[in-house]
Amino acid sequence: MENLTSRIWIAAVGVLTVFVCLAPNFINTEKVWWPTERKLNYGLDIQGGLHLVMGVDVAGVVKEQGARQVAALKAEFQREQIPVSEVVLTKPEQGEMEIRGGDPARVKEYMSNHYGTMLQLLKDASGSLTYRYYDSYLADFKQKVIHQGIETIRNRIDEFGVAEPSISQQGSDRIQVQLPGMADAERAKQLVNTAAKLDFMLVSNQMPPNIMDLISQAETAGNYSMKDMKYSAYVDRLNKDLEGKLPAKTALYFERSENAESIEAGRIPFLLQTDTNLGGGDLTDAFVSFDQYGGPEVSLRFNAAGANAFRDLTTANVGRQMAIVLDKVVKTAPNIQTPIGNGEARITLGSSRNRDQSLAEAQMIATSLRAGALPAALEQLEERRVGPSLGADAIRKAQIGSLFGAIAILIFMAFRYRSMGVISDLVLILNVLMVLAILTSLGATLTLPGIAGIALSIAFAMDANVLINERIRDELRKGASFIYGVKEGYDRAMSAIIDSNLTSAATALVLLYYGTGPVRGFAVTLLAGIVTTLFSNVFISKVIVDVVIHKFGKKTLSV
Repeated sequence: MENLTSRIWIAAVGVLTVFVCLAPNFINTEKVWWPTERKLNYGLDIQGGLHLVMGVDVAGVVKEQGARQVAALKAEFQREQIPVSEVVLTKPEQGEMEIRGGDPARVKEYMSNHYGTMLQLLKDASGSLTYRYYDSYLADFKQKVIHQGIETIRNRIDEFGVAEPSISQQGSDRIQVQLPGMADAERAKQLVNTAAKLDFMLVSNQMPPNIMDLISQAETAGNYSMKDMKYSAYVDRLNKDLEGKLPAKTALYFERSENAESIEAGRIPFLLQTDTNLGGGDLTDAFVSFDQYGGPEVSLRFNAAGANAFRDLTTANVGRQMAIVLDKVVKTAPNIQTPIGNGEARITLGSSRNRDQSLAEAQMIATSLRAGALPAALEQLEERRVGPSLGADAIRKAQIGSLFGAIAILIFMAFRYRSMGVISDLVLILNVLMVLAILTSLGATLTLPGIAGIALSIAFAMDANVLINERIRDELRKGASFIYGVKEGYDRAMSAIIDSNLTSAATALVLLYYGTGPVRGFAVTLLAGIVTTLFSNVFISKVIVDVVIHKFGKKTLSV
């Protein structure tokens, strides 16, 4: 009876948490307050939707990068007064270029100092130097192109309002897009193939002090909110309603708060000038770099036209904020510290956060900027449309199979182990509810492979109860009392239960780390099932048995 009261409380809190997490799936939490509003999401194979595989023109972007590099080198050699005859891109797909004529010694010194980690000297022939990107740099660059494509697609899909889209890399040059519940396939494909819009906009210093009141009044008068509309439609509607209340040639956009899950949950308003006229078409690259103290920052490079426009803009607005806006969402708004006339700029992130947070933010900003500045061509390679009727049929078959399987297990346990079998049945039902509660709280997406993972975890749970009940039987055959048999049965079965679940968890972790899509879904549900098995089918079942014995005075149970 050791610590029975505390164990009862732990079990009760666990069961209560399960029902709190599952409740939003069955009740409308918009009308009543509830600690959580998360619901279990269903995957493409259950609720239907659109499956696309997009090919990313990585080779084309590498060629474009090589051409820009050649143009940049020509401009740099001219600026540094390093004599060369010409710079020619000889193998575009590998970023191989040849620098001919001039002063080879000065060229090699300059290239070593400025491009030593990017370009390697392949050949030093009479009258020419051949350089090529390092394999590691080229691999990293190609990976950035894929991430850029993913970020672009995600921005467009988020705009369409699809719940829980799955966008992931497939192979070295493909992106898999799964849009559960998507009915308008043509509109979805149009969004996926549209490049993001990037703008550099000055932050206006004429922000009305009562801007939040103005926003609230406009929403109330028009009976709309950001939560109920697509973001771009909301912004357009809000700015139209605020005409005359905001300064001329300005627009109100929003930035997502640092700790908010979405821009609707935490938004920061920015009043921006609309006459800056500097967009993503003038940006050639954005990447993470480090300052003299090792702090992460974002480096930008503009083309010739962009460099001139950026120089004029920064010279006239030193000390002001300049917002970087992607699809009307403010990504960051750094201060212009000095005039920038060389076509290169840096976004510093300050020192208010730790290095890991700064690095993650710098990578996010750089990826967002590349998504607008370097749109890679996307080619649709595969399309599958899964109708809701097919998903409904899959659910129906899964329900039938699960129902018959569950009934068979419940009957077997009750028939085989009688009273102890009934307790096992109760905790089995609780175990399934716990798995669903964990998936709901994580915001996970349930797919058919995920259902298979739940079914397998149920088998592990029953295996644990079989081990416990058989151990109890062994002790009773030796003549031990029921109370002693229960104690020994649970204690002796524990090592085997833990060993079997640890080996299964190790396999699930491997699948989770190396797998993608449905395989990861299977691994997540399997891991959740292993955790709930140890809690419900071992801990809670022992609590129930101890309560029956010690609280209700039942000295024996049939087993």
